[in-house]
Amino acid sequence: MNLTIENIVLVGSILLLISILVGKTSYKFGVPTLLLFLAVGMLAGSDGIGGIRFDNPQIAQFIGIVSLNFILFSGGLDTNWTTVKPILREGLALSTFGVLFTAVSLGVFVYYITDFTIYESLLLGSIVSSTDAAAVFSILRSKSLALKTNLRPTLELESGSNDPMAYVLTIAFLSLVINQDQGLFSIIPMLLTQMIVGGIAGFIFGKLSKLTINKIELGFEGLYPVLVIALMFITFSATEFIGGNGFLAIYICAVYLGNQNLIHKQTILKMFDGLAWLMQIILFLTLGLLVFPSEVVPFIGIGLLISLFLIFVARPVGVFISLAFFKMKLRRRFYISWVGLRGAVPIVFATYPLLAGIDKAHIIFNIVFFISLTSVLIQGTTLSLVAKWLNVGLPEDATPKKNMAGMISEIPKTALKEIEITPGCNAVDKKIVQLGFPENAIIAMIKRNDKFLTPKGTTVIQKGDTLVVLSEDEAGLDEVVRCLNDPS
Repeated sequence: MNLTIENIVLVGSILLLISILVGKTSYKFGVPTLLLFLAVGMLAGSDGIGGIRFDNPQIAQFIGIVSLNFILFSGGLDTNWTTVKPILREGLALSTFGVLFTAVSLGVFVYYITDFTIYESLLLGSIVSSTDAAAVFSILRSKSLALKTNLRPTLELESGSNDPMAYVLTIAFLSLVINQDQGLFSIIPMLLTQMIVGGIAGFIFGKLSKLTINKIELGFEGLYPVLVIALMFITFSATEFIGGNGFLAIYICAVYLGNQNLIHKQTILKMFDGLAWLMQIILFLTLGLLVFPSEVVPFIGIGLLISLFLIFVARPVGVFISLAFFKMKLRRRFYISWVGLRGAVPIVFATYPLLAGIDKAHIIFNIVFFISLTSVLIQGTTLSLVAKWLNVGLPEDATPKKNMAGMISEIPKTALKEIEITPGCNAVDKKIVQLGFPENAIIAMIKRNDKFLTPKGTTVIQKGDTLVVLSEDEAGLDEVVRCLNDPS
């Protein structure tokens, strides 16, 4: 069946519904949800019972890039800086040097067991060098897997920040495959430009996005997530336009925003959580439709060999070398090596050789697809088991229960103070979101003209107000007092 304007909405909605229903019961049998989404797409495709013919790598790549924007941005918004900060160096080492060493070691292996040129081999290694943020975020969070000693934030930081490095390596080695006369060192300036410009742009756009969100008066709460979506795409496209890495930029931008006081922040977070799930489903469905299983079958043997080498050799090599200068227990290093899931991202990156029209593009695509399939199947289904075996997991009853309904329940407040706002206070005529309150303190209520108000981020403080402030400790209250009473 060919997709037309008349049936694309119906077919798409049916596939979406099937994916959600299938995903709901998937973990009962220990199968990762994302693998089920991929399977639904394959069954609906040309070689499946659905018979939908979809063979357009350009559209698939576009959907992939848009989806990755939402997935990475949502992951960044959920990243807590206080938990990430202690392991920032380890995470950055894994997302840069870890990706590089994984790509090189796998590329050399592919070169010796196939008839690929060295640049084609390194291109394949680069495509599958990064862990998939969609797969890692989805599996870790849906399983509510509790891990010891900052292990979980390390994995989530790596998966969220290593796609840019893999993307840059993919583009770099693709250019070498196309232009054989170029030397290996010719790609270094591009690598540095992409990462440096992308990082700086992400921070700058994060700052500008915060100001835009808190300053603009939209009038309707539902418009604020739409505003953030627009800012997300502006960050990505503008960074790409100036030569930086857009994926890195939106992740850094999202991490910054997720740790700031924003108007209607909870609404924004919930909206992006739902959109991230939607994009994951659409992405895996699209890639499932794009692949022809009959074309993958001839490469099962070589694909399995490469996949096993990646899982048991290349990934551990990248992890152990990049973490060589950090103090970390051996079993933690082994577990990080095991959580090297390849999912949709490598398949999206594999569309670049297809669009470039290189000789072995279809072979690379089919091998990458099989690697991603086996990785999610083997590693994704055994995360809990391996965590228990390596003794890096917490008991089930120790799994933290997070109430997403609000931030108040996340922090036990033990100190209370009433603070009167005098005419000379810095807070007068300012919104609560603009005050720069410490994270461990909140305004529980406001007394104004013998009436009690429920504070919101948009609430403007007036002279004569009495604020009822809750904090974790007295030091937090002292900081609030200084914040409010400094003369403007």
